[in-house]
Amino acid sequence: MTILTISIILLLGIFALMAVGVPLAFAAGSLAMVVAYLKFGLPVLAIAHKTVYGLATEYSFLSVPMFILMASLLERSRLARDLYDALNSIFGRIRGGIGYVTLVISVLLAAISGIIGGEIVLLGLVALPQMLRLKYDRNLAIGIVCAGGSLGTMIPPSIVLIVYGLTANVSVHQLFLGSFLPGFLLAAFYLVYIAIRCWLDPSAAPKPAETRQVPFSWPVFLRGVLPTAILIFTVFGCIYGGITSITEAANIAVGMTLVIIAVRGELSLPMLAQALTQTLRACGIILWVTFGAAVMVAIYNLSGGQRFVTELILGLNISPLLTILLMMTIFIVLGMFMDWIGILLLCMPIFVPIVAALGYDLVWFGVLFSVTMQVSFLSPPFGPAAFYLRSVAPPGITLPVIYRALWPFILIQLFMLGLLLAFPGISLLLPNLAR
Repeated sequence: MTILTISIILLLGIFALMAVGVPLAFAAGSLAMVVAYLKFGLPVLAIAHKTVYGLATEYSFLSVPMFILMASLLERSRLARDLYDALNSIFGRIRGGIGYVTLVISVLLAAISGIIGGEIVLLGLVALPQMLRLKYDRNLAIGIVCAGGSLGTMIPPSIVLIVYGLTANVSVHQLFLGSFLPGFLLAAFYLVYIAIRCWLDPSAAPKPAETRQVPFSWPVFLRGVLPTAILIFTVFGCIYGGITSITEAANIAVGMTLVIIAVRGELSLPMLAQALTQTLRACGIILWVTFGAAVMVAIYNLSGGQRFVTELILGLNISPLLTILLMMTIFIVLGMFMDWIGILLLCMPIFVPIVAALGYDLVWFGVLFSVTMQVSFLSPPFGPAAFYLRSVAPPGITLPVIYRALWPFILIQLFMLGLLLAFPGISLLLPNLAR
């Protein structure tokens, strides 16, 4: 078989198997094994054992289950609800205040855990009913919850960036520094959009005088804000202060989370068991997809796939910037149908060498990828943010309603992507200062 034939078999085979319900991990892995056997014979199948063992023993990968466990514990705690009440007692007095509070909480939760599913579910349970009760514009309320809850893919400690760093052999610490400013800048763009929307259309948010205000209370404020501040200081201090590695910081953060939940009187054996079960399930999915995609990429590269794709893309005779745009387009299109980890593990081993050959910084490219995954989380037909919200939304809020509400935020994300393409220094400022 020629490399062109292999490429066609793998590409069409994956989508065909996924269309009939085969999970990506098994679709990629099984196709890779069949192609390897037909082209090289039985001995080459040992490459699967080597690839899986190498990933399973990667020390930095241990941070992934730790951050997932941390998010699972926080999801079962009342910390997010207390934080919402604390901030609402201050900012709920201004027009659109609950929208601002919801977005700020999204940023704080993203800075703690880096997982989007739990954030959107929490905000859908806590903030969305409150905004709908106070007659906020339904589309605005839905957009704030979904877009804000998806910020975990950019704001450190992002699981997306951790897996990208392992796949592309890039420092996760540098990636966290590179995504710090773009992540908070994107959140700031959301805040500006909410303010402009409320100014142009006062009916999009209630007048402060028409809402019943929650009286400010220092005990309520400290109960909500202080634990969150401790967790953020722990995670960011360990990582950016150079005290520990990413993996060690994740373990310390889990320990601190357990202490905080215990002090708040919320820790119990059933709660811990549920969090551990959710973590095992999430890690099982990530690991299987990682193993399957990694084996497929290894077989493909052994067949000459890396050289084939490189020659194909560079042979288009387009500028380096257009090459990057082509890759971003591929990410966005694939994001409409596939999960981020499948896209990352299938594409990055092939695209990263091309990006390096073009002279671009791989930290910058990783931040670009995280922005495209922001778009994919909101894009139909399979944007996961919409499905997460639909699982807890009132009956009248259907998937079509959610998707119609998300387009302004998708445009903001695309604007952010264009800004990073035009001004790479936004994502490279902090990494360059740290080098």
